[in-house]
Amino acid sequence: MYILGISALYHDSAAALIKDGEIIAAAQEERFTRKKHDMRIPINAIKFCMKEENISIEEIDYVVYYDNPILTLDRFMNNVLALGEEASLLIKNNCFDLFSKKMWIHEELRKALGGKLGKYDKLLVTEHHISHAASAFYPSPYKKAVVLTIDGVGEWATTTIGIGSDNKIELKEEIRYPHSLGLMYSAFTYFCGFKVNSGDYKFMGLAPYGEPVYCDIIKKEIIQIKEDGSYKLNLKYFDYYKGKTMINESEFAKLFHGPRRQQESEITKREMDIAASVQKVIEEVILLLVRYAKKAYGEDVDNLVLAGGVALNCVANGKILREQIFKNIWIQPAAGDAGGALGAALYTYYHHLQKERIVNESDSQKGSYLGPEYTNEDIKRYLDSNNYIYHEYGEQIFTKIAENLENEKVIGLFHGRMEYGPRALGNRSIIADSRSPYMQSKLNLKIKYRESFRPFAPSVLEECYGDYFEIKSKSPYMLLVDDVASKRQLPFKLKEYLTEEKNNLLPIVNIPRSDIPAVTHVDYSARIQTVAKETNEYYYKVIKAFQEKTGCGVIINTSFNVRGEPIVCSPKEAYECFMRTEMDVLVMENCILYKEEQPEFKESEDWRKRYELD
Repeated sequence: MYILGISALYHDSAAALIKDGEIIAAAQEERFTRKKHDMRIPINAIKFCMKEENISIEEIDYVVYYDNPILTLDRFMNNVLALGEEASLLIKNNCFDLFSKKMWIHEELRKALGGKLGKYDKLLVTEHHISHAASAFYPSPYKKAVVLTIDGVGEWATTTIGIGSDNKIELKEEIRYPHSLGLMYSAFTYFCGFKVNSGDYKFMGLAPYGEPVYCDIIKKEIIQIKEDGSYKLNLKYFDYYKGKTMINESEFAKLFHGPRRQQESEITKREMDIAASVQKVIEEVILLLVRYAKKAYGEDVDNLVLAGGVALNCVANGKILREQIFKNIWIQPAAGDAGGALGAALYTYYHHLQKERIVNESDSQKGSYLGPEYTNEDIKRYLDSNNYIYHEYGEQIFTKIAENLENEKVIGLFHGRMEYGPRALGNRSIIADSRSPYMQSKLNLKIKYRESFRPFAPSVLEECYGDYFEIKSKSPYMLLVDDVASKRQLPFKLKEYLTEEKNNLLPIVNIPRSDIPAVTHVDYSARIQTVAKETNEYYYKVIKAFQEKTGCGVIINTSFNVRGEPIVCSPKEAYECFMRTEMDVLVMENCILYKEEQPEFKESEDWRKRYELD
């Protein structure tokens, strides 16, 4: 039985295909269209999923959409009624999109699928937070788990707590729009001059530079938090429910001593302190919610699963793990809206159709390597057709990669199936030597073309993560933050380098804070990826060869793209990104390319104009 799950028309549209409960393929539309966070009907992602299994639309049993448009309409109409005369802008900005597309999603998808919605020509829909919950519970290695989902909004819900047991999921409690932890976080992201839905990672990465001096103000004025983790926002400070921008700028300016920071302008101590304060408040609410969920629904349950965009806050996830409220936690790697496509398909199969669920204790998500792949022959054909110069190796390739890493070369790594979700996990990655004190700023400024302060994640061999980090659990999906092992830390006091007068972050970035400085943030933290041979043998061998050559089992891993560009999907995109940047080496399957050997690379237009800055 084939089920096709689809998310679309909000942000990060995607498609996912399952067969008898097994995850076959999944991908975001942005990877094909090259438009970051593409929200359109995922025509290309759908075609990929069907091609991967070599099936036609007539062979798909059910097509499922991850959101219920009727409930979204209900929220919209109630919002309009509540605003009264103030509703004109909300109606103007949302009415056309809601009534021309979202309410007619069945027709939009029928058209995309060639005129038919699977065998029965019917579209099933799930509720948004059920899709999130299903994406977290069903691929998890747990027979029973408490489910927590937190995002901006889906229909009415913004936060839900539920229980997953065998093949069933039941949501028990919810917090409803307009009160939203995700939208509050986005509001502060916007106020500090970063882009909503794509700048959240920057905002989180900025937090360790600041001090949480605004916590009390935020909790007094903006969010009321109860002991069970439920919360209520003071809508005086927000405009998103009116169809305007995220915040009431004048009210925010009064509270935080000045206007909103403009995008690309200097980041000041104020923004750092706001980021630190919001992160601390978010962590407090999430920990309260987790404790309440354990007390109310998890007395006999050791397992917690997480999804929704806020579940990508890996700093908060690390705190949950360290608090040991639940013995085990599992987080959906495509936790945002893209993962809803997978959740919708899985919920239909297990809950709706009541199919038996056999728990896979290893990894039914398959490392989240669920996207397109290209064989070595595919890659050679592309390179040969363009007269690009390359060197082909067998098993020796891993030693060659390690040698280049040791020589501080920056390498684009392209092999296997593309990752599903926002993280590059070794198949579409840029890698480098974690021991270099200058590599973080070099990668940011000369490769990624982004702010110098942004940290990079370490990929570490699974069998030795305890030698490098304090974390007590595997972290295959790069969704947990913990400290670099104390024995590896070097003396460093941020306050000595950062004051109201001194805001330049670049010199701070280049000060070693451990013996793996390029992946050590200013608070000694790191967003860790543990790499297992069973899950990704190729990437494991890369790191293993580096360890054998240098004694270090950790390398830098960042996504293979430049700022504003989706992660590369095809050999063509990988080569172009390699040539546009100051990357030194490109590895595609068994082929190695060196920048200095390549023919002159010319493009008809400035590639920077193609991508909006995040």
